Amino acid sequence: MKRLLVIGGSDAGISAGLRAREIDPSWGVTLVVADAFPNYSICGLPFFLSGETPRWESLAHRTRAEIENRGIELLVDTVAEAIIPAEHGVRVRLPNGSERVLESDRLVIGTGAAPVQPPIRGLDAPGVHLLHTMGESFAVHEHLTAKHPRTAVIIGGGYIGLEMADALRHRGLAVTLFEAAPAVLQTVDAEYGQRVQEELQHHGVHVRTSTPIESIELGPEGLVVRSRSHETVVADLVLVVTGVRPNVNLGHACGVALGEGGALKVNRRMETNVPDILAAGDCAETLHRLIERPTYLPLGTTAHKQGRVAGESAVGGYAEFRGSLGTQVVKIFELIVGRTGLREDEAMRQGFSPWTFESVTWDHKAYYPGASRLRIRVTGDRRSRRLLGAQLLGRYGAEVSKRLDVFATALFHAMTVDDVAHLDLSYTPPLGSPWDPVQTACMERALAAPASDPRKDA
Repeated sequence: MKRLLVIGGSDAGISAGLRAREIDPSWGVTLVVADAFPNYSICGLPFFLSGETPRWESLAHRTRAEIENRGIELLVDTVAEAIIPAEHGVRVRLPNGSERVLESDRLVIGTGAAPVQPPIRGLDAPGVHLLHTMGESFAVHEHLTAKHPRTAVIIGGGYIGLEMADALRHRGLAVTLFEAAPAVLQTVDAEYGQRVQEELQHHGVHVRTSTPIESIELGPEGLVVRSRSHETVVADLVLVVTGVRPNVNLGHACGVALGEGGALKVNRRMETNVPDILAAGDCAETLHRLIERPTYLPLGTTAHKQGRVAGESAVGGYAEFRGSLGTQVVKIFELIVGRTGLREDEAMRQGFSPWTFESVTWDHKAYYPGASRLRIRVTGDRRSRRLLGAQLLGRYGAEVSKRLDVFATALFHAMTVDDVAHLDLSYTPPLGSPWDPVQTACMERALAAPASDPRKDA
């Protein structure tokens, strides 16, 4: 029996193992999982910690039994120590501390990403947590339930930092959020980041931007968080969520080349430069579909797709990763903000001639109760009129994410801005308008830059 070995039991690793078994059940598949929680939704941790999802077990995409029933061998609490390409082996440390070498015909590396540890003194102080794994979430949960903190500091204004600000306010804590950059949520335009900051402040979060942190110390009244400008805040709990980096040590040590963002370099089949070794997920680089070049976009949606391709490729099938657009969305209290494709500044750096137009309209017919304003910012190319990206901001319930998905689909298929305006989209007064806000945004841009007459072009 041929054997596939997968290192990593999160999105990419599980997807690789399941797809391999679907394509060719004659292959034996073994997953090496460093902890005891295969296939858990790390994206769901803020909602577990807020209390909105009270049972951490419900975060599992699949139970261990469901995975094993698909013919996959799970080695949990087993740490991969080294890859030995010449022997087609991986040296692992078992739960009892002993070591052994696992042999396989093909290997998929799905080691994910690791949290960035910023240059802040005192990250190891009691009550300071880097939230990234199930184990870390249990430590935070224990702190919340056993010590009953009243105040918290969050260092980092990205997706997880914002969601944790929401989560801790949900539990009644006073929250201060520090961000080193001039605005929170750097993945969207500054105006949208400012609107997110206003939402945070409206719900009682004290936000300090352009404020890098220098140190954390344990004082008599709690943890003293000190900024480089000597501002201090005392808190009972500190979360450090300043981003992630690809976890590549294992793969790079055995000869796998690095690509964009320091991630493992792969082709469209998720193959590395080392024969019979593939990589997928947050440890691997990503093909950006719009610019058709590698980049680093660590997203759960991308990891699932890459893992599926890697699993199929590993057992002799032919699949290719078709690329990512960086489509992301987040809920902060009652506000939803998302993006896909390129912003104007990003498009300009890629050699496009971008133009951005914003539309503000009702999410559904204003005469039906509950209508709210929806902001849509569309970026297109002046020369080709190709859609390059979109950003959306609106209230919870305004179908922001699904409208974002329309733009993501249009980008995936290289549509023009005018094409989007002509889509046949659904309508009923409680949910939209005869011209959906997606189309209205593109029509307004089209009116500002009329399309050429194809008959004249001919």
